[in-house]
Amino acid sequence: MASRKRVSGWTILAAVLMVFGGVMAVLEGIVAIAHGHVFVATRDYVFSFSVVGWGWIHLVLGIVIFFAGLALFGGAVWARVVGVILAALSALGNFLWIPHAPFWALVLLGLDITIIWALCAGDRRRVT
Repeated sequence: MASRKRVSGWTILAAVLMVFGGVMAVLEGIVAIAHGHVFVATRDYVFSFSVVGWGWIHLVLGIVIFFAGLALFGGAVWARVVGVILAALSALGNFLWIPHAPFWALVLLGLDITIIWALCAGDRRRVT
């Protein structure tokens, strides 16, 4: 009989948020690629990038975050490390996305910070 790894509550929270955040990033990327004119292009902003280019970045990052979130449900240790790295990259991307969709970017930025915190908090009961 195979033993099943027990996943802590913080890891499950991070997994749910990663799956949700990944889906949101994918949708954000699809909209930016297909309908880039929907987003406001702010002039004279320090970070000016192509909306379509950012759409591809969000799309790819969202897909990877989604699958890493699914792996977290299984208790994969590599998914915790990858999750922190991906959430940090997503937070940076959403920070740079603020001039195009401020509310959406700030919500996802807060989500990414929560993911990082939940993954780093871990299961404190296992400390020996």
